[in-house]
Amino acid sequence: MERMLVSTNIIKNREVVADDWSVLRLNEGDSADSVSIPAGKVIVPFSVWNARRAQLLERAEVGVWLGSDAQADVVKDDLAHFSLVAVDFPKFTDGRGYSIAYNLRTRLGYNGELRAIGDVLRDQLFYMQRVGFNAFAVRADKDINDALKGLTDFSEKYQTSWDEKTPLFRRVQRQAVSQD
Repeated sequence: MERMLVSTNIIKNREVVADDWSVLRLNEGDSADSVSIPAGKVIVPFSVWNARRAQLLERAEVGVWLGSDAQADVVKDDLAHFSLVAVDFPKFTDGRGYSIAYNLRTRLGYNGELRAIGDVLRDQLFYMQRVGFNAFAVRADKDINDALKGLTDFSEKYQTSWDEKTPLFRRVQRQAVSQD
């Protein structure tokens, strides 16, 4: 089956940019070891990477996406081969992707593009960037420029995370108040 590639925009490093990658999703009846992989920059499901690793290693640029039920460790030995890693959010209420991103950044030391795909909405972006995402494919029916504002919804971070290693109480100098 021929797959149509649609040119879209994404948010990457806090800017709206053209997306030159396509995301391969398996249709019902598709098999990871026989699905047609389009030419160009493509983000393949981990199952396709796993089944066709040797073939995909021949490409100049390849990305992989992980489902929300995956563990970050499944790609630890191959991270150097990926131009980007994406995490799929099948529903905005499924928060497992946050843990995957955090583990890719902190435990596995991944420094490349980390993209949120799927049901990605403005209200999630601030928190997604906190755990390490630096690129976001916002749901197609949402205004990407409005979503971009979600990265700055809050001016201060109280707790630590991937993007802030020191809690607020250690970053702020407080003066003692006299009880006179």
